Amino acid sequence: MKKHYLSLRPLVLWQEGKRPINWPQLFGREKPLEVEIGFGNGEFLARQAEAHPERNFIGIELMWGSTRRALRKIKKAGLENVRLVQGDTRIAITRLFSEESIDRVYSLFPMPWPKEKHSKHRVFSRPFLGVLNNRLVGGGEVEIVTDHEPFKNWIVEQVQAEEFSIAVELTSPSLNTKYERKWSDKGQKGFFEIQLFKRGHLSLPFPEDIPLKTYCVRHFDPDRFNPSNERGEIVVEFKDFVYDPKRLKGMVRVFVVEDDVTQNFWIEIDYGEDGWYIHVARGCQALPTVGVQHALDLVYAATGDGSKEGT
Repeated sequence: MKKHYLSLRPLVLWQEGKRPINWPQLFGREKPLEVEIGFGNGEFLARQAEAHPERNFIGIELMWGSTRRALRKIKKAGLENVRLVQGDTRIAITRLFSEESIDRVYSLFPMPWPKEKHSKHRVFSRPFLGVLNNRLVGGGEVEIVTDHEPFKNWIVEQVQAEEFSIAVELTSPSLNTKYERKWSDKGQKGFFEIQLFKRGHLSLPFPEDIPLKTYCVRHFDPDRFNPSNERGEIVVEFKDFVYDPKRLKGMVRVFVVEDDVTQNFWIEIDYGEDGWYIHVARGCQALPTVGVQHALDLVYAATGDGSKEGT
């Protein structure tokens, strides 16, 4: 099978190890740190890293296809000053970066989620901008470019004057990215550039991982297993359930939404020496949050067996 990415070395396996990440240690040097949110195919990120070898660069992207293409560009250019994080931007910024550790953030043509019912998915909400403020160094900057005027207006509404000063202007095409070329080819000649300059500093507690409590029960009947969804401050939705009678193992897929962060993972119910063990499936690397623990609690309750608890 051909390796389309050429090299995985720039990819940060952030689900493992200590958080926040010590970026100077990871790069082997302490230099100004710039972060691109949603790097697409990685062309702009690679150009920036090549043009500024005196800086360190982090790219954050959710999709593997985009990450793979960026890995290829980084390898071809021989870049050593750029790393990639695949995952949800809100999780990455919140949990991987310490206070006042980022010099500059930019996001070029982020998804505007134009339908009102999808607006909760927009990245630059007021709470997220607060996290960005905390992670930026004094005088740090955020640059956002969008083709969508309602999205531009929405971002402006989210900005808190005590946290950022703001400048907005209509600019001509100059970034030479995939989406800029796309909209330019369709006749759009102006794009909205939003610049945020850190003003005051917002103090925020760093979200700590919690030790997940797993369970062990003496009895488990897969035919009667039907965990209940919950919708409240934390949303837990159970999707698929599969059971292997030969291996005595069940797997239930669950979505957990808390603080605008969605996690999609599997919970495993497998038979062992002392009974049926309930835990996050190996390899899922779900962040150990209150919502994940709540999902484990609901699976435990759905077994209908309160005879034994684990740790």
